[in-house]
Amino acid sequence: MSGYSDLEIYKMVFDLAIRIHRFSFKLPKFELYEQGSQVRRSSKSVKDQISEGYGRKRYKADFIKFLTYSQASCDETINHLKTIKVLYPEIEDSNQVINEYDILGKKINAFIQYVENNWRSNK
Repeated sequence: MSGYSDLEIYKMVFDLAIRIHRFSFKLPKFELYEQGSQVRRSSKSVKDQISEGYGRKRYKADFIKFLTYSQASCDETINHLKTIKVLYPEIEDSNQVINEYDILGKKINAFIQYVENNWRSNK
């Protein structure tokens, strides 16, 4: 593996972040900088935490800490998407994206377990 972009979860979350960015522009104009901004930032944070943690992979505890932050941002994104679903049920795709973030959360959790049990580090 040559970098974080080779990780399956990173590829998945990058694709989801781009989709959420586009999805958020289906919201009413007055929500673009409210709920739209929140969901865009949290979805991008999931991928950013993975990449930053990978940059610190030499230190197992740091790697796990940033993966945990990524998991928390994934949960936050799901929460924003559920709010959007209730407020704007006419927007299509919300159920599908929520399901994909649920799957992503499970994959991040499994990766955290893998790193905890198998990752070799200098500290």
